[in-house]
Amino acid sequence: MIVALVAVAGVTLGTLGLGTWGMRFARTTSDLLVASRLVTPWWNAAAISGEYLSAASFLGIAGLEMQIGASALWQSLGFTAGYLALLLFVAAPLRRYGSYTIPDFAEARLHSPTLRLVAAAIVLVIAGFYLVPQLKGAGLALNVVIGSPYWVGVVVVAVIVAVNVALGGMRGITFVQAFQFWIKVFAIAVPAILLLIHFGGLPERAALFGRSLPHAGSRGLTVRLGSRQRAQFPQAGSFIVHGQTVHVRAGGWVSLPAHTPISIPPGGVVPVAAGTPALTGARWSRPVGGTGQGAPVLVYSLLIATFLGTMGLPHVLVRFYTNPDGYAARRTTVRVLGLLSLFYLFPAIYGALGRVLAPQLYITGQTDDVVLSLPRIAWPGAGGTILTAVTCAGAFAAFLSTSSGLLVSLAGTFSHDVWPRLARGRPQGASLRRLHFRLAALGAVVIPALVALVAQGVDIAILVGWAFALAASSFCPMFLLGIWWTRLTARGAAWGMVAGMLVATGMIFAGLALGEPTGGALALLEQPAIVSVPVAFATMIGISLVDPLRVSDVEQQMLALHAPEGLGLRLDDEERAQLLA
Repeated sequence: MIVALVAVAGVTLGTLGLGTWGMRFARTTSDLLVASRLVTPWWNAAAISGEYLSAASFLGIAGLEMQIGASALWQSLGFTAGYLALLLFVAAPLRRYGSYTIPDFAEARLHSPTLRLVAAAIVLVIAGFYLVPQLKGAGLALNVVIGSPYWVGVVVVAVIVAVNVALGGMRGITFVQAFQFWIKVFAIAVPAILLLIHFGGLPERAALFGRSLPHAGSRGLTVRLGSRQRAQFPQAGSFIVHGQTVHVRAGGWVSLPAHTPISIPPGGVVPVAAGTPALTGARWSRPVGGTGQGAPVLVYSLLIATFLGTMGLPHVLVRFYTNPDGYAARRTTVRVLGLLSLFYLFPAIYGALGRVLAPQLYITGQTDDVVLSLPRIAWPGAGGTILTAVTCAGAFAAFLSTSSGLLVSLAGTFSHDVWPRLARGRPQGASLRRLHFRLAALGAVVIPALVALVAQGVDIAILVGWAFALAASSFCPMFLLGIWWTRLTARGAAWGMVAGMLVATGMIFAGLALGEPTGGALALLEQPAIVSVPVAFATMIGISLVDPLRVSDVEQQMLALHAPEGLGLRLDDEERAQLLA
């Protein structure tokens, strides 16, 4: 515990130190919002990768793979491939246009202050939705590794991120996020490699690829639950509690007591918590198929959400504004693809090893803990303790870096897009705008932190998947059509974004109300992008085609988006301000 606490403290102090050092660069509004557009491709690629590799990437993918099988790995593919869509369609035109924020682009491109407010509201929803699982992951990490109450991690990360963003803005957190990316790669790669070497590869292949269910090892296993847990035995088995052996028939449910050692005999089948499927190795290793999370329609919907949702995530897009020009934005995106591909090699290893070496997580239902818990479970002693400290430090870096990017988006949107409209007619000097940014950074973290405190039981990967679905159903259509289609209108863009958001949100909350159905068409309620994205595109196109209010200077707008920088046709900051005046 002490070693893990030291590792977390080291990451925290390094983050605060870099953030404090970055304060001296945060002198202007441009520094706070877009780092004065001076970030080089390699620095920016590391920073983008650092903020993009969130709790869902560091903890959620491995935990979801352990729980539902190889179909969870489609998430990592979609997360990475989303940058290919950014590279092909958005990165360079968006940077050439010279905006500060997504609502900034929306108003300048379509000449609508109302659209700016609609876009700002959606930014606040998506960024807030995405910030909750980061804070939840922090609470989970400290609880698992050092035994602190769940709320401690939530509050600690919220405070650190708010202070760092308020002081340094985008310029300051660029250095922090680049530093944290390499911490995360080291923290997830080194323990995975050492565990594979220690065990000579993947053990218990029958449990991974054959007909075996998760079972206790040759020494059995003992688990102590923090609260009473209902679990099912997929095969006939037994367990020992209070010194008595309890036999359970196949498919039988038991209520396991809290704070009492529960033992499974050597080789005995492991019961699974309610909501966790009991899968043989053959079913667990199948990437697509069946009626659960691996159902083809759910996989397609997930890929649509992650592939298209990446270009709609506010904290990702704002980083492309920090490049010097469109060419640098494209180079940055190519580097991001390489860095993410490197990282995503390793979560799959933790999910596979966890199924065999940490089956007690199936009993507790806490498969999200596998990256943090696996080293000390699989390798008792000093080796496992050190590796656990390393993974905890990496997880904390993931929470800090992604939370920082999200908070910059929230604070920038409120201070740059919302506050000037609320204070119309009042003077808005540079020093006042910087003050508004810093106050927004301190205040915007409060609501996500409160939500995270009551969202402890919701899977991290599911929360992030929802955020991707919302982004894919709103900003993705607006950017693709706004950049590549001359007939898009402000009314079409606004109604399309609202329609996509309402359909996605309605399906998500309907799924919650129905208890997360896992079969048939109702399973799409968990991942609605395959429905909500076409609705958003169709609404935008249909309303734009019948809307009599066209954008008057669309040719100039297209030149600003697509003309090579060398021709001098890109909008500079002054011209962009004139368009918004």
